[in-house]
Amino acid sequence: MMLSQSRILMVSAVSMMTLCACNPTDHSKAAASAKAAATATVNGTAISENRVDILAKQRAAKGQPDNPEMRKEIVEHLTMQLLLSQEATKKGLDKTPEVSDQIELTQQSILANAFIQDYLKNSPVSDDMLKAEYEKIKAQMAGSEYKARHILVEKEADAKDIIAKLRKNPKAFESLAKEKSKDTGSKANGGDLGWFDPRGMVPEFGAAVAKLAKGKFTEEPVKSQFGYHVILLDDSRPKMIPPLDQIKSALQQQVQQQNVKKLLDDLKAKAKIEIVHAAAPAISPAKESKPAEPSK
Repeated sequence: MMLSQSRILMVSAVSMMTLCACNPTDHSKAAASAKAAATATVNGTAISENRVDILAKQRAAKGQPDNPEMRKEIVEHLTMQLLLSQEATKKGLDKTPEVSDQIELTQQSILANAFIQDYLKNSPVSDDMLKAEYEKIKAQMAGSEYKARHILVEKEADAKDIIAKLRKNPKAFESLAKEKSKDTGSKANGGDLGWFDPRGMVPEFGAAVAKLAKGKFTEEPVKSQFGYHVILLDDSRPKMIPPLDQIKSALQQQVQQQNVKKLLDDLKAKAKIEIVHAAAPAISPAKESKPAEPSK
């Protein structure tokens, strides 16, 4: 959604400034102001200090020190870029379909980004919005999480055999998991799955875990799309939800993204958009086939 800063700054450096019309009385003042604000000129066209500042901030954000040497390098870069732009304009390259399309696309991208930034600036996320989103997340996260182990096998008979062995010796679960389980992700740890939300598991597994008491294992094999499970519940606890202050920054970004998406959806719904056809990729010409050699 957001345009990259580097792209914006590159375009800012090469885009031509549109001069506003002024009356003869104001002309000299405007010229003097432009000259004062210019850091360099190329064939009479000024490079503003503002453009240098923009690129300096861009580089500083990447860790480069904002010092005279860096700004001198930026000015040299902008002067050469402007010079090349002037030469391209002399040749009429700005009027060619490919270049003019690129210029228009770049202008649209900058304006689109400016619109989003303006919206974010003038539509701040309120405390009420944050609280409402936080309560929504709390409701979604309500419940318990579980720490369990399992042994996964292909056949129901194998699962029943494991359960029979566990009835005789419940402490054998870990060794049986290492020996019998086909779940390569957990068997080396004795079937340990760590802490998890049962809603993130396949339904049959999650339902079976939620019914178990601490320290108990399933008395019947639990069938899922992966095979047959024997499950042991190590522990359970209520889900811990961090306080609002700890996640306020991330939550603010989330609400901003939701608000921007709603804005874009509303704009799209109100607009008259007609897609004639999707652009097809260019088809490269087929290589000429080599004629078959005559049989000897």
